[in-house]
Amino acid sequence: MDRRSDEFLLAESPTREAAYDDPESPFIPTFRTKPMASVKGRKRPLRTICIILAAVSLLSFGVVLLKPLSYLDIDFEKADVYPTTFHSQSYVQGSPTQRFRDNLRNDTKYITSWISAGWTNDVMTYGNLIYLALITERIPIIAKFIPSHVDNSAPPFAFGDVFDVPRLSQAIKSPIIEWHEVKDSESEVLDDLGCWSLWESVQKIQSHPRGSFSLNWLKLDVSWTRTPDWVKLTPPDVTDSHASFWSLATLGFPEARANNLQSTNYPSPQHQVSLPPDDQLLCFDYLYYVGAQNAWEWESDYGPTWRFVGQHMHWNASLENLASEHARRAMNVPVNEPTPPYISIHIRHGDFRNYCNDVPLDQCFASLPIIARRVAEVQEELRTQKGIEVTQVIMTSDERDPEWWSEVRALGWTWVDYTTERTEEIYGKWYPVFIDAVIQSNGAGFVGTHGSTMTTLARRRVESWHDGPTRVVKWGSPNADDH
Repeated sequence: MDRRSDEFLLAESPTREAAYDDPESPFIPTFRTKPMASVKGRKRPLRTICIILAAVSLLSFGVVLLKPLSYLDIDFEKADVYPTTFHSQSYVQGSPTQRFRDNLRNDTKYITSWISAGWTNDVMTYGNLIYLALITERIPIIAKFIPSHVDNSAPPFAFGDVFDVPRLSQAIKSPIIEWHEVKDSESEVLDDLGCWSLWESVQKIQSHPRGSFSLNWLKLDVSWTRTPDWVKLTPPDVTDSHASFWSLATLGFPEARANNLQSTNYPSPQHQVSLPPDDQLLCFDYLYYVGAQNAWEWESDYGPTWRFVGQHMHWNASLENLASEHARRAMNVPVNEPTPPYISIHIRHGDFRNYCNDVPLDQCFASLPIIARRVAEVQEELRTQKGIEVTQVIMTSDERDPEWWSEVRALGWTWVDYTTERTEEIYGKWYPVFIDAVIQSNGAGFVGTHGSTMTTLARRRVESWHDGPTRVVKWGSPNADDH
């Protein structure tokens, strides 16, 4: 309940008003129930005095309690009231235009940024962008996902085709716009734009803005201005690339923006135009490494982006249904039967091999019996805390060793066979990644891989959406997951 509601209840609560009108309330003296022979020359009884004083005190308290409303300078009629549904077209001029700026409303401020990592990290980057939009009271403009872990031949994929944007907007009480709703995707116009370069202020390896292929797709020619060094979340001598949410937010307001326009500026690569950071469309090069108090806050229960944005990023209904169909076939569920509860697993090997160093892979990665021990813990927790007996287990992994998968089958677990399903052929190259993520998120419980952001998001979703138990398997040495 917001503060305005509290004040409204304080002023107009029927029960509070009724207390003053109740004939049985202490405000009406009832002590004169017997005739008195004479009161002349007699002192009032102590009980009478106490009751009178009590009545006066209560009346005075009521006046004090109600008085603040008479001088609060609040115009409830003009207070912002968000609609229950946000239509993105209400926050631009109209249909997509050849130049993005022609479609921005003069009475509205926006914020955007771009992606430059694997898909899960890009999801987190957009979550950070939306949270930064909330605290700066701007409307976020989200670009399409671009292929990274997916084959580069795959086309960009719209944010709203993965996530339920209307539901997200309603949950966070703020509109969300996608770039293809602002600028025509087929436009050949190269737009000039001034943005803040955050990347070079938080790390020392690269002395230039963080690039993104999104800029090519959007036909944006960006002139970058380096952010001040104080945007870094951790002290300068700490090797970490995180920036502070609120430090970045200050640059979205006139005072801090004006005071930092003298920072290093880079002309745009194509038109060679030097522009200050745009005021109407606040933009940063890269927002993956951002925190409020500490680094890696998506891992923490207090993490603001997850609490205020991430947990509301539910799947697009079409994608959710498609994933459900794949999961049901993997578990051989008959058509007329409901989908049984299952435990989802995400085991990442792939590029994690590079971090094993001199440790042999069979000792570096957790063995299947170790993973099975974590699955058993989740099953026991579901049994004792929820009274659910879960026997179905769905494995998702980037492991390519056929023998490993045979051992998975020997444990009685299953997985989605995307080759047999012809998923890429029918739906496109993005879909195995999307479907894995949805299946992971819909487990009654979940077991994942330590250090994987895909595991982080799956764990968060299972805990938040299904109140499910989760475990994370540690690796790197033979006894890493001992506990």
